[in-house]
Amino acid sequence: MNDIRVSALVLLHPHEPQILMVRKEGTTSFMLPGGKPEIGESAEATIIREISEELGLTLEDGRLSPLGTFAADAANEADHRVIGDVFCYEGLPAELNVDGINHLAEIAEAAWFPYDPMPADTAERQFAPLTRLEVVPALNERGLLRQ
Repeated sequence: MNDIRVSALVLLHPHEPQILMVRKEGTTSFMLPGGKPEIGESAEATIIREISEELGLTLEDGRLSPLGTFAADAANEADHRVIGDVFCYEGLPAELNVDGINHLAEIAEAAWFPYDPMPADTAERQFAPLTRLEVVPALNERGLLRQ
């Protein structure tokens, strides 16, 4: 099995028990926004760059905190495992329109989804195992989710 290293970001809705997820062009799986590091790039620098490229948002590094590093089967690449350095963001980026999320680059869709429980996977829409099986339980364990 091949490993894919990524940085991913948890953004929580300010009023609803929901988490922001994105779907890339040509896929059916929703996942946390983020992506792969460039050569020599730190996990934190990667998430700041990726969120700018994918969602047009500016992250303040002082509001980022590491949730942890998690591994799970990759959502969109067979025989691959994703290892994600996951960060939480305190509050929301100033440019984020909660009701109409801007998306750029390879992102086809960005939306809020409930996390307790997460919706079931269907043939038309799945949720990345890293988010469902690792990140949401870690957020819940640390008391970071609104009930």
